Amino acid sequence: MLKMLQMVLKNQKGQGMVEYGLILALISVVVIGVLTTMGGNLQTLFTNAASYIK
Repeated sequence: MLKMLQMVLKNQKGQGMVEYGLILALISVVVIGVLTTMGGNLQTLFTNAASYIK
């Protein structure tokens, strides 16, 4: 088990996947923060757009 863990830690391909995962997590946090902050404004915007389409 220890040898397998050491091989995983030495594997450079896994490092790239971890970096992509961290970037994706950061982007998700930012998007959630923006949507939470601007949620009311976006709802009004989409409601107005829907009323113009009708």
